[in-house]
Amino acid sequence: MPRVPGLRSPHAKVGRLVLLGRTLDKIRLAACGELPPDYGESLGDGRPNHFDARLCRFLGVAFADLRSRTLAGGCDEEIAAWAHARGTPRTDEECVIWNRFITKLGWRDDRTEAVRQRTREYQLTVQPETLCELFDADEGRPLGATRCWEEAPVWAIVVMGVSGCGKTTVGRDAAARLGWEFLEGDSLHSPANIAKMSAGTPLTDADRAPWLAAIAAAMAAAAARGARLVVGCSALKHAYRVALAPDPGPVRFAYLKGDGELLRRRLRERTGHFMKETLLQSQLETLEEPLAALTLDAGAPAAELAERIQRTFAAA
Repeated sequence: MPRVPGLRSPHAKVGRLVLLGRTLDKIRLAACGELPPDYGESLGDGRPNHFDARLCRFLGVAFADLRSRTLAGGCDEEIAAWAHARGTPRTDEECVIWNRFITKLGWRDDRTEAVRQRTREYQLTVQPETLCELFDADEGRPLGATRCWEEAPVWAIVVMGVSGCGKTTVGRDAAARLGWEFLEGDSLHSPANIAKMSAGTPLTDADRAPWLAAIAAAMAAAAARGARLVVGCSALKHAYRVALAPDPGPVRFAYLKGDGELLRRRLRERTGHFMKETLLQSQLETLEEPLAALTLDAGAPAAELAERIQRTFAAA
């Protein structure tokens, strides 16, 4: 099956655990109607031997509760903290044992033949040895690219929201606190886009597509050279966020949410920027608030917001 945008590898960690991030992705994708039917059949805890059910038993939370908490919104780290606080307390050693166990299923055990059979059915050109490797191979990931015993750090944080919410100020401060680079997404707009916005004309999806592609390319280039990046980008729609992070494993979003009067006042006071107050309403109408984001009050002091981003994602 082709790679599903927005679905990470089962090997990818959230906090101390593999598989948790992938389950959160499936819950979110299902809610948006974007989870393929084959994946939906195994979603939940109805089948005791399937990964989601095993994960919920290890966490000590019911799948229905995990789903409700996930769809209430929040970044992966917030949901993981909720699960650890609500469910069965787990030591670091127990989490290591879980990671090694779940990523070895299919290797010289009762699931081995199932892995071989599915490998033949999927007509794979590689020979995965575990169920997790099977999923990676089927979705086009190179085997061994992600390993459960390695740290899998977040290498990009996108500070998002409509114009006037403070993306640049907060993003720069957060980047400085983390010791990361900062990328101002607006700097990658084309001259045509800048001319439209300067004239008070809202951008369309077609206008934004090359801009989002340029930001995604800059993020990928930073990752390739080992840099970690805070990006200021409006990222108004779910589809835009998927374009920036088709693999959600190493990318997080921090959403600066503000009321209209605060945003309008800030835009009236701002000078030297092409984004005009008259375009704010079009952005608010375009905005699709994110499920998978650290949501922050844009009216709070910028230093507090940057500190919250640092505290939430520094160890991610």
